[in-house]
Amino acid sequence: MAETRTNAVMAAIRERVAARALVAGDKLPSIRGLARTLGVSPSTVVEAYERLGAEGLVRARPGSGVYVARSAAPLSVAPLKSRSERAIDPFWVSRQSLDADAAVPSPGCGWLPADWLPTETIRRAMRKASRGADALLTDYGPARGSPALRELIARRAQADGLDIGPEAVLLTGSGTQGLDLVCRLLLRPGDTVLVDDPCYFNFRALLAAHRVSVVGVPMTPAGPDPQRFASIAADHRPRLYVTNAAIHNPTGARLSPAVAHRILASAAEHDMTIVEDEIFADFEPEPSARLAALDGLARVLRIGSFSKTLSASVRCGYIAARPDWIEGLIDLQIATSFSAVSPLAAEIVLGVLADGGYRRHMDTLRRRLARSRRDVGARLEGLGFRPWTAPRGGFNLWCELPEGLEAAALARAAHAQGLVLAPGDVFSPSGSASRFMRFNAAQMESGHVWDAMSRLIQPATRQPDIASSGSAWNIAAGTGRL
Repeated sequence: MAETRTNAVMAAIRERVAARALVAGDKLPSIRGLARTLGVSPSTVVEAYERLGAEGLVRARPGSGVYVARSAAPLSVAPLKSRSERAIDPFWVSRQSLDADAAVPSPGCGWLPADWLPTETIRRAMRKASRGADALLTDYGPARGSPALRELIARRAQADGLDIGPEAVLLTGSGTQGLDLVCRLLLRPGDTVLVDDPCYFNFRALLAAHRVSVVGVPMTPAGPDPQRFASIAADHRPRLYVTNAAIHNPTGARLSPAVAHRILASAAEHDMTIVEDEIFADFEPEPSARLAALDGLARVLRIGSFSKTLSASVRCGYIAARPDWIEGLIDLQIATSFSAVSPLAAEIVLGVLADGGYRRHMDTLRRRLARSRRDVGARLEGLGFRPWTAPRGGFNLWCELPEGLEAAALARAAHAQGLVLAPGDVFSPSGSASRFMRFNAAQMESGHVWDAMSRLIQPATRQPDIASSGSAWNIAAGTGRL
């Protein structure tokens, strides 16, 4: 009963603030006066004032009384747009995916379901880390991050041909933070950056934050079109080229050795630095050509993280680069976040990677994903979607939509049914992928997904809000070019 009366007093005060009967600086009634007015005990008013003070709504002034600390939010003439009404851009897909109900599959998101990841192994590593030195639980850790984890990352790099030691590795809070640090080090507003078209959509979002000009180079199943790459490099003189190693996101393309050599030659000719994101590397059945390994980190930086194969919650990324760049990146990381990745997160990742179970986990995961890509791809083809290529690993399928559909409109219609999709143009700097969609095969095992997809697709060609009048990317005969 006392709790109910306290809540009632708090609600009465909040209502008066919301109605602007009380504004910042106004003095509230005395404790005894408000108690008499509302017919409650003085102790109830004291409790209500203390709770409102904890919320920041009121503030007590010793010897003077209790005052309103802040006014209600400014009145809005028009209601704010709902999340679904925002422009469909990289932020739209990220927000929908992050805010989606965890119990509902999200074919448009960029991570695996929890039950596909080694949660028990992570728990064991967490328990072991919790029994470590107190400093592991309380201190910042060294500027470069955990020496043991950097040593392990260097050994993993050596296995795919990149001969480096731990001094060439800097731990970061995530792969995205790693790219942000590189951009801070190497770019200035107005510089030009080359990306694949299509590319990972958060590359676009992050580069926009750095106020640079972004130019896309068309992708083929063997990597970026080398002729167009050379031509664009000559015309625009980009400072940086940002791409995926191993399995390309979103297309699933695999960089061929011949294309890799031509890309490195163009970069050298035009004094361009390359950032190679290898976040999907462990999904490959065997390593493909890697720019960092072929270049030896002369003009290529490698970034990565463990959010796709281990955990997006235990945030830990890294940069591998030549020593002078590492030194500059350390200073930038200190300036922007003071330290490298959380020592606790690094210890958990180290515990999982050093466990023999990680290799078994990845072997099992690759087999399971191969089945999922095959089965989901077949069902999508049954609905009229056409795969652009057959990825060798990972969970992404880049598909052309059935005739008459436009991806952004389809994504909006899907969102109304509780389904998050990733339309093609969020990945495309040129905005020329309106007839493509990226699907996460691992997030499409639920009957709810296919029921919703069927409802959306079957009548789509008769729905003017979904039909497209725009042009599509065509697959050139014999080339697979977009």
